[in-house]
Amino acid sequence: MTVPLRAALYLRVSTARQAEHDVSIPDQKRQGEAYCQSRGYQLVETYVEPGASATNDRRPEFQRMIEAGTSKPAAFDVVIVHSFSRFFRDHFELEFYVRRLAKNGVKLVSITQEMGDDPMHVMMRQIMALFDEYQSKENAKHVLRALKENARQGFWNGSLPPIGYRIVAAEQRGAKVKKKLEIDPLHADTIRLIYRLALEGDGTSGPIGVKNITAHLNRHRLFTRDGGRWGIGQVHRILTRRTYIGEHEFNKRSKAKALKPVSEIVTVAVPPIIDQTTFDAVQAHLRSRNPKITPARVVSGPTLLTGICFCADCGGAMTLRTGKGGRYRYYTCSIKARQGETGCKGRSIPMEKLDNLVASHIEDRLLQPERLEEVLAAVLDRRQERSERRREHIAELNKRTTETDLRLKRLYDAIESGVADLGDTALRDRIAGLKATRDQEQADSERAQAMLESSGQQAITPQMVRKFARTARERMRIEGGGYRRDHLRALAQRVEVADKEVRIMGSKGDLLRTLAAGAGVAPATPGVRSSVLSWRRGRDSNPR
Repeated sequence: MTVPLRAALYLRVSTARQAEHDVSIPDQKRQGEAYCQSRGYQLVETYVEPGASATNDRRPEFQRMIEAGTSKPAAFDVVIVHSFSRFFRDHFELEFYVRRLAKNGVKLVSITQEMGDDPMHVMMRQIMALFDEYQSKENAKHVLRALKENARQGFWNGSLPPIGYRIVAAEQRGAKVKKKLEIDPLHADTIRLIYRLALEGDGTSGPIGVKNITAHLNRHRLFTRDGGRWGIGQVHRILTRRTYIGEHEFNKRSKAKALKPVSEIVTVAVPPIIDQTTFDAVQAHLRSRNPKITPARVVSGPTLLTGICFCADCGGAMTLRTGKGGRYRYYTCSIKARQGETGCKGRSIPMEKLDNLVASHIEDRLLQPERLEEVLAAVLDRRQERSERRREHIAELNKRTTETDLRLKRLYDAIESGVADLGDTALRDRIAGLKATRDQEQADSERAQAMLESSGQQAITPQMVRKFARTARERMRIEGGGYRRDHLRALAQRVEVADKEVRIMGSKGDLLRTLAAGAGVAPATPGVRSSVLSWRRGRDSNPR
C-alpha cells in the first residue's frame, strides 16, 4: 500500500487590511485543500500569515514552517502555495529556501504554476521569481509615491501618532476618509513638561538631563499614553522630534532604519506643541551634554574657559598651553598651535589675565540689577504671554465642562419627566459620551492649572533679581583667588578673543532659567556635568 505524501499549506496576504477584508486567504485555503485531495496528499498542517510582506523572511509562521520542514525527520514532504509569490518575492531568498527544503527532501509546489524538477523548469521558476520581485518593488514605489503625496497635502498616513497628538477625520474623498493630527490636550501637557524640565528643571535645581527627566516622570506617576513607565529612549526622542514644533518628517528612514536623503523626506505641517525658540534651546543643551561633542575634560577640567573660549579669526578653540615648566599658563589658538601661521595668525593671552577680564566684565556689567532687568525684560514678557494663554485655555476648558454638565442635566431632567427613556441605547451612549468628555475636560483643566501654579512659583521679582546679582558676584569667586566655572558658565556660553577686544556671549533664556532655579546658585546647562573623571583603581593602569 502506497503511503500518501504529507503536505503543508502556506497561505499569505500582504497587509492586515487584506487579511480582514479580502477573501484571499479563504480562497487560497479552499484551492489548497482541493489540490491535496485531487493529488491524494495528506494535509498535516496549515500555516497562515495574515498581513506579512514576502520581501523578507521576518514572518513567524514562515519561520515555523521552515523549522518543521528542515528538522530531522521533516514534518511533511511537500509545501503547497497558491503561487511562488506567496512564498517569496525575492528571487535569491526563494532559491535559498527552496534548496534548504530540498536538502531535507521537502519539495515546494505551486498550485497555479506547476513546475517539474528538470533544469528548464528550474530556470522558469527563477525567471518568474525575478518578475515577482520586480513587481513587488514597482508596487512599493507606487505606494510610497501615493503616501508622500498624501503627506504633502498635510494628511496623516495611518501610523500611531506621536504622543501628544491624536488622529481626527479631516475630510471625505469618495470612500476614503482623510485624517490629520490634532493636539491631545492631556498628553501635550506632558510634552511641555518634559521640555520645561530640560530647560528649567523642577524648581529645586537647574536644567536636568534625559535620565533625570525620565526618573522625574516615573517618580511623579506621569505615565505614558498606554499607562506604562517612561524610558530614556522615549524621552530623548521627544526632545529631538521636530513634530513638536509643527514639522513632522515623513519617509525619514528606510526599513533598515537608515536615514534617507533630505530630498526624499516630506515635511507635514501639524499643530505645534513647542515653540521654535524652546526647541532650539533644548537641542543646544543636548549637544552641550553629549560627550562625543563636549569632552569630559571640558565639563570636569580645572581650566575656567575650556570649551567656551574661541579664536575670533578662525573659530578654533583656545586651549591651555604652558611654559617654563608650567610656571606660565596661556590660552592659545589651537589651530595655530597645530598648523602654525598657515592655519591662523592666532594669538596667546595669559590665562589669569583673560579669566580676570571675563569674570570682571560679567560682575561689573551684567550682574547689576538694572542691567539684568533690562536684559530679561523681553524674556519675562514672553513668559507673561504664555501664562495669559494658559489662563485663557483653562477658562475655556472650565466653560466647556460647565456646558457639558448642563447638557447632562437636561438629559436627566428629560428622563425624570418621562420625555426620554433610559432604556434607549442611543440615549445611554449619549450620556456615556458626555460623561467621558466632561471627565477629559476636567482632567485637562486640572493639569493645566497645576502647570500654571508651578510656573507661577518661579515668577521673577525685583527682589529675586537683586539677590541673584549679589549671590552670583559672591559665589563666582573662590576664597584665595580663582573663579567657579559652573557659575560663570551659567552667565556666559561663548567667549571670542580678537586682537583688540574680547566678545562675551550668552543666552537670555539660560540667564532667566539660572535666576529662577535659585538666585544663581544652580548652574545653567553648559555647567551641568554630563560626565565626571573617575580614578583608575588598578595599579598597572595608573601611569606615574
